[in-house]
Amino acid sequence: MAALQCASLALSPDFYSESCPEARATVLGVLKKALKRDKRMAASLLRLHFHDCFVNGCDGSVLLDDFPGFTGEKTALPNANSLRGFEVVDEMKAALERNCPGVVSCADILALAAQLSVEMVTV
Repeated sequence: MAALQCASLALSPDFYSESCPEARATVLGVLKKALKRDKRMAASLLRLHFHDCFVNGCDGSVLLDDFPGFTGEKTALPNANSLRGFEVVDEMKAALERNCPGVVSCADILALAAQLSVEMVTV
């Protein structure tokens, strides 16, 4: 029974096909504009995803801003002045919120941006 439960939790590339069918196209549109401005952004978004996954799993926590009593991963010593691309992820999130409010997670945006970045520069 436990194996059956785990199988139902598998990742799926079409997870948003019903709840936000334009998610991939939306992220891709923002990514294309970002790559026209700065070709290195593809590598930066892949690195951003890697750093998000490196600490406690791929949860979008690298996007958290500092607040009193809390230093986020974004500005933590290992990442300080090292990571870039936050503004592109913000553009992706804003575009997705216009199309599908409250549906696509920040962690999924980072994963999709990294995947599409690799596809864009290897094609």
